[in-house]
Amino acid sequence: MGYDVVSRLLHWVTVLIVFVMIPVGLYMTQDGIPRATQDGLFKLHKGLGSIFLLVILARLAWRLFHRPPPLPASIAPAQRWAAEAVHAGLYVFLLVMAVSGYVRVTTGGFPIEWLNAIGIPPLLPKMEAVSKVASIVHAVAKNGLILLILMHVGAAAYHGIVRRDGVMSRMWPPV
Repeated sequence: MGYDVVSRLLHWVTVLIVFVMIPVGLYMTQDGIPRATQDGLFKLHKGLGSIFLLVILARLAWRLFHRPPPLPASIAPAQRWAAEAVHAGLYVFLLVMAVSGYVRVTTGGFPIEWLNAIGIPPLLPKMEAVSKVASIVHAVAKNGLILLILMHVGAAAYHGIVRRDGVMSRMWPPV
């Protein structure tokens, strides 16, 4: 038994956004990048980050009312616990990344051009001290998120390639 279509779509939209956001976020902060390129990457990262926050909130809301299908009986209790812990951690870190990014940008006094274009003003005033803390939280959470993603992808590959027990196919894209 697999996840419902909405859960699968939200999962894969999250994957696509994260797989753009991480490399863009890592590259845009490097020294020696032409300023015009860097500005474009920052705009993309901030704009996608705003969409990402909405996607994560939608995923959390959907998950509250739509429980995941049970794992196969062949999955050991320790693996069940690990899967639940990694999934919970992913939700926490995805939300922390989105919120800390938004807080860092808006309290730093920077625009989020995509939101400005549709008339959504910043929800927070400029506060440099808050911006600095949010920047640190964003940087630290990035490392935790990358680690959890690697664990999640590794477990999915193990179940899909090695064990072939149907765990990976439960979340496969609904197309």
